[in-house]
Amino acid sequence: MQTSPPFPSPTLLGVFKTFGVFGPAYQVIDAVRQLADGDWMMRVRLLETSEEVEYRYTHVLDDPKAA
Repeated sequence: MQTSPPFPSPTLLGVFKTFGVFGPAYQVIDAVRQLADGDWMMRVRLLETSEEVEYRYTHVLDDPKAA
């Protein structure tokens, strides 16, 4: 039995992270919807371009905080 990630914590909203160790920085904006596999799709804003894109919650949890 696969367990679903819990609803994204409100404490993540506004947090700055990077895509992996050396990737560009982004800011977590909000939770968009729960996916069929139980994960959540989040909206994040890329700091370099101000573009907003969707990104999986489990990936957000794995990414380091931006310096």
